[in-house]
Amino acid sequence: MNKEELAKIKEKALEDHIPIIMDDTLEVIEKELRDVKPNKFLEIGTAVGYSAICFSEFLGEDGRIDTIEREADRVIQARQNIKKAEVEEKINIIEGDAVEILPTLNETYDVVFIDASKGKYPFFLKEALRMLGPNGIIFADNVLYKGYVMSDYNKHKQRTAVRNLREFLKELQENETLDTKILEVGDGLAIARKK
Repeated sequence: MNKEELAKIKEKALEDHIPIIMDDTLEVIEKELRDVKPNKFLEIGTAVGYSAICFSEFLGEDGRIDTIEREADRVIQARQNIKKAEVEEKINIIEGDAVEILPTLNETYDVVFIDASKGKYPFFLKEALRMLGPNGIIFADNVLYKGYVMSDYNKHKQRTAVRNLREFLKELQENETLDTKILEVGDGLAIARKK
């Protein structure tokens, strides 16, 4: 991996106000991935490819990341970034809406990283659980959503996202096949391991 390019990709994303994974969140996930060395990794929400590039360093020997992105211009940017970072053999971008794509996938994944439309997290969870292999891990970013999820926030603009994130967290914590932790790093990170 070309670390110099990775630094430039991060800098440009921040300049362009493209939401990318926060450093402290990335640190926690990388620590987990070091132990797991996943071979099959699914990312829901590519953006410009920054997190996929970071995660690719921790894959098993023949590991691959499938990452889904619906915005065409982001897909183009992600492809360019992945090439610049010299990890294109490890990352496969699937272009389209995750809500339509996920039900068509029949892979088994060691790790699923959810970082897309907040209002769709319950649906993403259902699909992630269907494809999660034994001892698999689900990471979900931004689950506390600026603190709104744990407060009595009820403004109209974000109401659906907040309600669905609350439902998502409840489902995670009540699912008896998972061991779930919610961490207050970044904008909230859920880590759910298959028991």
